[in-house]
Parts: sequence; C-alpha cells; structure tokens
Amino acid sequence: MSPFLLPVATLWLREMVRFFRQRSRVVGALVQPLVFWLLLGGGLQGSFRPPGAPAGMGYGEYSYPGILAMVLLFTAIFATISVVEDRQRGFLQGVLVAPVPRSSIVLGQALGCTTLGVVQGLVLLPLAPLVGIPLTVAAILQVAGVMVLVAFGLTSLSLAIAWQLDSTQGFHAIMTLVLLPMWLLSGAFFPTAGAPVWLLWAMRVNPLTYGLAAIRRCLYLGNPSGAGPVPALAPSVAVAAAFAGLAFLAAVAMAVRKRV
Repeated sequence: MSPFLLPVATLWLREMVRFFRQRSRVVGALVQPLVFWLLLGGGLQGSFRPPGAPAGMGYGEYSYPGILAMVLLFTAIFATISVVEDRQRGFLQGVLVAPVPRSSIVLGQALGCTTLGVVQGLVLLPLAPLVGIPLTVAAILQVAGVMVLVAFGLTSLSLAIAWQLDSTQGFHAIMTLVLLPMWLLSGAFFPTAGAPVWLLWAMRVNPLTYGLAAIRRCLYLGNPSGAGPVPALAPSVAVAAAFAGLAFLAAVAMAVRKRV
C-alpha cells in the first residue's frame, strides 16, 4: 500500500475499532437522537405545524430528516474530540513525526468519522415509514450518498477546529458555538418560512441548510412536494460537496500548521 493510503486505512480502522469497543458510545450515539426525536416530535406534534409544510405533515415527520442530520452532527463532535485526547496522550505526536503526508492523516480521521456517522444514520433510516415517509431503494441510496457529503463536511470542520485546541473543555465550548447553531439554523428544528429576515439570511448562508435540503429531497423522491419549500436537489448537493471540500482543505491546512 502506498505511503499515502496506508495511514488513511490505518486511522480509518482505528476509528472503527475504538468506536465499537466502547458500548456506551454505541448506545449513546443511537439512543440520543431517538430521545430528541421522540421528545420534540411528541411534544410539538399537537401544537405546532411547520409553516410552509405540505398539508397533513406532522412535526414528527418534519423533524425526521433533521434527526438524521443530528446523528451526523453528534458523530462529528464526539469522534473528532479524539484528536484532542490523542494529543494529550502522546499518540498524535507519534503520528505527526511519521514520514507521511499530513493530508493522509486528516483524510483517515475524516473518513473514519464519516463512516461512523453514515452507518448510524442508515440504522435510523428504516424508521422513516413510521412517520409517513415511504422508502425506496433509490431514495435509500441517494440519502446515503448525501449523508456521506454532509458527514464528511461536518467532520472536516470539526477536525479543523480540533487540531488547534489542546483541551476538551475548549473543544466542547467551540462546538457549542459553531456546530449546534448550524443544525438549529439548517431547517431541522423550524423551516425558513415565517422566520425573521435576519434569521432567514443566516439560514440561507448556512451550508448545512443545503445538506439537509438534499436529504429531504432524496427522502421524497416519489413525492417532491412532500419535501416542502426547500432548495432543489442539484444545487443543494453542489453546495454540500463544495462545503465538504473546503472544510477538508481547512482541516489539512490546520494540520500542516500544527507543530509536534
């Protein structure tokens, strides 16, 4: 295997092994989004109808794509915190002195976290019919592809931040200020329809808005109107792909700048 691909495969495998050996992490990664979904969907089902949503859509159905995005978001946060922990334990210093490109190190970390997020999202995908979203093979494949882009972008952004921090407390603080607002302003919790002008513009410039819109469009392949007033699929995928590429380049730049 080439000097570039070997560290990529090694770090990817390390993320897989470390995740599945921690049972509490596996349970938390799957149960936490479900708890959010049940509480939000159940609590707001009878009192809130998403503005601009198709007639008959309940809040549980509206919030389901946002829960898939939350899975990818939380995976990006919890998985990339290992960068800070690896630095504190000395593992990262050993990796950095190895004669391999730092871009391969970042790619291995990003692909590992992306794989974990997509797998967890696919585990929750069969729940879609329970809220009235019919699934087809084409829809599942397209949703999986979009989740790869979204997860890779969120993970790369988290890595770009984690490479510059030396404490887990600081990492959590930055993640709370950056990634969580991205999810809240993506249309996962409330749609753009009816939002104030300043909030509407914040949602429009948020790259996760387009990633979530692409997930919605793919889930409603057979019924495009069911996705609601969200951006079209092609431009949404293009924005998600551009964000993933730029975030990865930023993560590589941060890794290159970081001294051993």
